Amino acid sequence: MRKTDDQIIQLIAEGSHLAFKELYERFKDKVYNTSLSYCQSPQDAEEITQEVFTKIFTKAHQFKASSSVSTWIYRITINTSINHLKRNQIKPFISFYDKADKTIDFIHPGVLLERQEESKLLFSLIDTLPESQKTAFILSYIEHLPRKEVADIMNTSLKSVESLLQRAKKKLRDKLKNMYPNRRKS
Repeated sequence: MRKTDDQIIQLIAEGSHLAFKELYERFKDKVYNTSLSYCQSPQDAEEITQEVFTKIFTKAHQFKASSSVSTWIYRITINTSINHLKRNQIKPFISFYDKADKTIDFIHPGVLLERQEESKLLFSLIDTLPESQKTAFILSYIEHLPRKEVADIMNTSLKSVESLLQRAKKKLRDKLKNMYPNRRKS
């Protein structure tokens, strides 16, 4: 019988390396993809992923079942990603126009080959959003999490998440409109 995430965390808190391996297998792709969405560097995403799982192993005894294990892991991932960027003085939120001068080679692994150019543009624009809007956008539209879980992860209300998403979408639309002023809605 498959163990629940809560059972696995309890076993990790008791020092089980086997349970830790099981949790790692369940969440490694989610942690990696979320951190990659923040840092846009596979090497940094790997480093963040290792750091996240180290924290999970050492802090499993601190897990309070007031939220789901998934929510707890996403919180750790987001905070670790943001701290990694700050610690390494990587500026993920520089303006799109500053980034446009550089070669943008980042391609998210979940993007189809024929959509890679659009993906590069989208991720460069997402990088220009304020931190809270970026987090809500990534969790909602890239990780496809339910809004309620996004609110739990961000430790805010559902209404606040909806507001953050509306502002993020408006900013992204405005930036696209400025880039393509003669393009009409279809």
